[in-house]
Order: sequence, then C-alpha cells, then structure tokens
Amino acid sequence: MNRFPQATGFAALWLALSVLAGCATTAVDPAAAPAEPATVVEPAQSTTPPSPPATEPAQPAEPESPAPTPPAVDPLRPEQRLDLDDRSAQLDLWQRVRDGFVLTDLDGPLVRDRERWYATRPDYVQRMTERGSRYLFHIVEEVEKRGMPTELALLPFIESAFNPQAMSSAKASGMWQFMPATGRHFELRQNVFRDDRRSVLDSTRAALDYLQRLHDMFDDWHLALAAYNWGEGNVQRAIAKNRRAGKATDYESLRMPDETRWYVPKLQAVKNIVARPADFGLELPVLANHPYFLAVGIERDIDVELAASLAQLSLDEFRALNPQMNRPVILAAGTPQVLLPYDNANHFVRALPQHRGPLASWTAWVAPKTLKPAEAADLVGMEEAELRDVNDIPPRMLVRAGSTLLVPRSPHRQADVPEHLADNAMMALAPEGRAMRRVALKAGKRESVASVAKRYRVSASQVAQWNGVSPGARFRPGQSIVVYVAQKAPRSAKASTKVVRKSAAAKTVVHKPARKSGSAATKTAKRAKKR
Repeated sequence: MNRFPQATGFAALWLALSVLAGCATTAVDPAAAPAEPATVVEPAQSTTPPSPPATEPAQPAEPESPAPTPPAVDPLRPEQRLDLDDRSAQLDLWQRVRDGFVLTDLDGPLVRDRERWYATRPDYVQRMTERGSRYLFHIVEEVEKRGMPTELALLPFIESAFNPQAMSSAKASGMWQFMPATGRHFELRQNVFRDDRRSVLDSTRAALDYLQRLHDMFDDWHLALAAYNWGEGNVQRAIAKNRRAGKATDYESLRMPDETRWYVPKLQAVKNIVARPADFGLELPVLANHPYFLAVGIERDIDVELAASLAQLSLDEFRALNPQMNRPVILAAGTPQVLLPYDNANHFVRALPQHRGPLASWTAWVAPKTLKPAEAADLVGMEEAELRDVNDIPPRMLVRAGSTLLVPRSPHRQADVPEHLADNAMMALAPEGRAMRRVALKAGKRESVASVAKRYRVSASQVAQWNGVSPGARFRPGQSIVVYVAQKAPRSAKASTKVVRKSAAAKTVVHKPARKSGSAATKTAKRAKKR
C-alpha cells in the first residue's frame, strides 16, 4: 500500500497546488453532490444520436496546447485541506469500522463454517484485505455520512473479494457486483468506453443508494441484504408465503436459494474476523484513517497509458483505481476525474502542464452503415486486425450502422469525443454471411461458453460476445443463453410447390410429434419421471 509522505512533504505539495490553483478548474466530486432519488435511466441505445453521413466534412486539426493544471482533492471533501498531522488521520481504520457495527449478530453452523473457511486460508484473506485497503476508507466515509451500519463497508469482501474488475457468469460486475439492468436503474453508465459498475466512486454511491432503499422497504438489514443478493421481489414473495402459512418472516425463517442462505452468514463471518482477527489466527494489514487516493480533474481526453506514466504509476495500479475504462483512452466528457494515490497525484499535477504533444492517440468514429470490419478499417485508415483487437470484434461479425468504434486520431479527427458519445456510445454486431436466427436456451449443469460453442458449431469468442461474458466463463444452471445459428437454405422452387400441394392435415402431422404406443410410450414416460 502506498503511504503518504511526511507532513513537510504534504505542506510543500499544498503550497504548489495553491500556487497552481489560480489556473485550474475545480473538479466536481460526484460524492460531494447532494444525494438524489434514484431514477430509471433508459438504455444507452435509445439516446444515441443519428449516425453522421459518410460525406461529413473533415474536422480541422486543433493545435496542441499545454493542458490546464488540475487540482488534486479528496473526492468526499474537496473543499477541505488534508491535514496529515490531524489526530484522526493517525487512528486505526479497522477500529473505526468496529466502532460502527450495529447489526444484530447471527450465530449458527453456517457462520462457523465460513469462519473456518477464511481461517484456513490466511493468504487469501491477506490478498483480499490488502486489495480492499485502497477503497475501504472511502466506503467507510460514505457509509458514516449516510448514518448506515459499517458492516455494509465489508460487503465487497463477500461480493467480489474487493476486486473492481470482477465479472460473474451472470454478468454482474464490479466490487459491488451490479447486474446490467440494476446498474442502469441506479445511473451507472455501461457503454463502449466505460462501465460505471466498475467505478470506485459511482458503484459505491449506487450500492449504498440501493441498500438504503432496500432497508426502507423491509425495515430490516438482514432482509435488505438478502434482497441485495436475491432481488427484492423474491424476498417479498418469500415473506408473503410465510405470512400465509402463519410462519415467522425474519431472514432465518424464509425459504431461499443456498447462495442467499449463506450470504448473511458469510458477512457475519467477515465481521467476526475484523472484530477479533487474533481469535482466528489471522492478522489484518495496518490501515491509517486517511484517504488512499485523491481525485484529479482532467479537461482533455488522455490515453490511459500516458495518464499512468505522468503519475509515475504502474498500469495495473492505475487500473485498480480507475477500473471503469473499457478502452485505452479516458474521455474527459464522460470521466472528468481520475483517482490517484497521494504521491502520484502530486506527480500528475506537476507533469501534465509540462507535457508537449498529443494527450490522446484515439478518438471515436460512428459507422455510417453496416460494414465488414475490413471495410471499416479501410475507411478509418488502420489495419483490420488492430481494429478488431481494440474494439473486441470477434471473427465473422459485421459492424452495424450507428456503432461507435475506437480509431486512431488523424489530421481530420483531432477533436475530443463529445459528451453524447462519451455517455451513450454503443456497438452492435451482426453475424456475417448467411442470414442468422436467434436461439435462446437455458444453461444446463456444468454449462460453459466452450460447451455451448461446440454444440452449435460456433466459436467461443462469438458465444462470449453474444452473452457479454469472457470466453472461459461458465454459466449457472438455468441462466439464459443466446446464440445465433445460420438459417437453413431456402427450398428450391420444385420443393416449395410440393409443400403447397400438401393437405392441411399433412402439415399438421409434420409439426406434431408422433405418438408412441404401447410399452414404448410407457417406458418414455418412466424415463421422463426419473429425470
């Protein structure tokens, strides 16, 4: 974990930032804005503007000028100066978490089982807590600001092991594991350039909004947590069923899937370990009670690699704090600030205004019509293989009209990507070759992308792209899967004539399964019962 410099180093940085602040635009912190009720956001496709015509005049090249100096601030308290000598900054963050525990404890075999699981995996616990150390202060601050139990700050431990890049087989993403539709409902943008379900600030805001709404609905934190995992509709139906049967309606009395049954006991086990790590033979990393990262505003599009380089930060560490980017460029219109550790924010603030040359080597291009990737590559002046790679286009797929592709900047494409594309860019693909038909199916046991691809004679990358998962992913039993298969070749004129002449009764026989008779039918029924 990166450590803050001594107070003298901070004073020097603060003086430098104060001098530079006169030419800087103050960053807007989403966490500092007043909370608003969550509203349903229409899918990005519905707001995408019409595609520009193929004959659109070339944009004039913009001269490169020194980038404005951005400020570095605490995202939650941008108006306050950080004071590393403050007594509160020297406190133990874990103790602050413990002091905020208020949920009624669960106790039972499920809790004991999860305690043993973690206690026998100290290396896993160490990796998980060290990864979480980047984000925990920010989450605790948000939780306390809302007057919520600090146990909720531990929820990413069981959702994703505090991995903001985590993606489940059901397409839940980020350290708070938002499903696509739920994410859109809580204003988490998901488009070509970014997925805010992975954003540290935005996903935390959305998760706490959701948990607060669930608590308002059920007036019980255990039921709110069950609904976060299982869905509020399922919990409401389980409660109604118990009421009709005259049974209790608390968390432990409801009938629910195993995953939800284990969900709160798992959180209770993590809570117990944080409260008394020595009792389980575990040691938690030392965490000081101050921000791990600062927010630095950006006013021009900038390549991810260049931003990391200016901050003197490894690419992996930069992406750990800014995991929402889907492409190798950060669009200022959609992501107006980046998160950086304290020392690296200092480097970035000093280096950015001194940088000469382009900040971004990529921009957005909207396909004017449905194109083969090779045709699109020719139009934008790049190799087909590079176009496919940077835009994740699988083999034998067409780029549909209106799709937004990432392409290199050129003398005719120098302007930063506008806000409507940064927020709503979409890419739609269609199978190449013969007309395809959509096939929807439910996953069986031990179903994977590879097994579905093999069954339908398509590539694993195609199945992964159609279902928004990785090529090596597995599907949950019962999960909906979509594949596209080639339609059968049209019948010849002679064959079509024969079909027209068939009687209506004959057509009915073709579409109805043949009836089995006697013992054969009985055996089939018995086999079905066994299954």
